[in-house]
Amino acid sequence: MSDVLVVAVGSPDAGDDAAGPMIADAVARLGLSHVEVLLHEDPTDLPLLWRDRQRVVVVDAVRTGGVPGTVVRIEAASETELPPSGSAGTHNFGLASAIGLSRALGTLPGRLSVVGVEGVSFAPGDPVSPAVVAAIPDAVGAVRLLVESSGEVDR
Repeated sequence: MSDVLVVAVGSPDAGDDAAGPMIADAVARLGLSHVEVLLHEDPTDLPLLWRDRQRVVVVDAVRTGGVPGTVVRIEAASETELPPSGSAGTHNFGLASAIGLSRALGTLPGRLSVVGVEGVSFAPGDPVSPAVVAAIPDAVGAVRLLVESSGEVDR
């Protein structure tokens, strides 16, 4: 098992919901040691996926009503309310619900960060908006800083 898990939540075929998979693909291409990157379209089983992990970074599209393409970083263990993600699994169970369930079950990782990109369009078949495409390098940089600052990855 890798020291750090980067989990992409989102659907590559639903407009800006592709932000998570796009960020994860770019992070995987960095070739960082001790980092495992997974694509996970449905957030319903995230509490099981990360329950034994010490360091997890989730990448996703978010909907806060902010400026499209804005990169946000949230420390999930310290935030009481998380912005809605672009992804929702069964019956709109999204990332915020998965984190809330993990908090209630005591299965949150030692450190759980979320790097999100503000999206505008999430309909199946929609293209990724130019603002989200332009934000991907900044989001990848945010993930890299989180992973490297944890002291678990060689530079």
